[in-house]
Amino acid sequence: MRTLQANEITATIRSLFLNLSTCAGKDLTDALDKALIHEQSPAGRDVLGQIIENYAIAREEQVAICQDTGMAVVFARVGQDLHIQGDFEAAVQEGVRQAYADGYLRKSVVKDPLFDRSNTGDNTPAVIHVRLVPGDRLHLTAIAKGFGSENMSALNMLVPADGVEGVRRFVLQTVEKAGPNPCPPLILGIGVGGTFEQAALMAKKATALPLDHHNPDPQYRQLEEDLLRDVNALGVGPGGVGGRITALKVHIFHAPTHIAGLPVALNICCHAARHAETTL
Repeated sequence: MRTLQANEITATIRSLFLNLSTCAGKDLTDALDKALIHEQSPAGRDVLGQIIENYAIAREEQVAICQDTGMAVVFARVGQDLHIQGDFEAAVQEGVRQAYADGYLRKSVVKDPLFDRSNTGDNTPAVIHVRLVPGDRLHLTAIAKGFGSENMSALNMLVPADGVEGVRRFVLQTVEKAGPNPCPPLILGIGVGGTFEQAALMAKKATALPLDHHNPDPQYRQLEEDLLRDVNALGVGPGGVGGRITALKVHIFHAPTHIAGLPVALNICCHAARHAETTL
């Protein structure tokens, strides 16, 4: 049995959120450079150029990529042979608290969704998803999810007869309705199958995949490519000003589901797909 101290988790979470908030990943910057080559709209090219410049400034000056520094989401895969010495959840929350204070990141979390929308003051509580897995390691994925794009996300309980065309129609209608609000170019995370809540979780996790990741299932990989082509044909374009590059990537996770169901969730992520991961 391996032991991991809770304060190591706090330090790691702090580091992850500080880094992802100021430094765009190479997969993202490469995708934007490629998008600039393929975008034909002058206005769209101008928007892409500003985004690329903004990322460079944020990295150099260690300031937030975007004024919406997001709600903290953490996916944790905990090895069943790992003993955490201390309170795991408290350690994660403290790491988020320290990151948002030390990085001068905007605090965006309110105490209650309806009746007491006063700010918690430290961007906690984070949303934590824990899964028990074999081994003695702790894998952490940190996501700072902005709500311009989160608010445009959707879930639809399709029926089996809707099939692939139903999924396609749902995705295209959702992106078209969103227009400029989620700050395109987008990363689209899609969860297909499972149950109501599982589809949404898969969609969220899919937004944190590297942009150079390819679906191992050839049918789903083809669907990802087809959806990306169709989304970009909508003409929303960078910043919603029109153009060919409405989305940079489509990622799909799928899971077994009930004979009577076809849940599908679309978690829209803006170009600032802020995520980082590590293993302890």
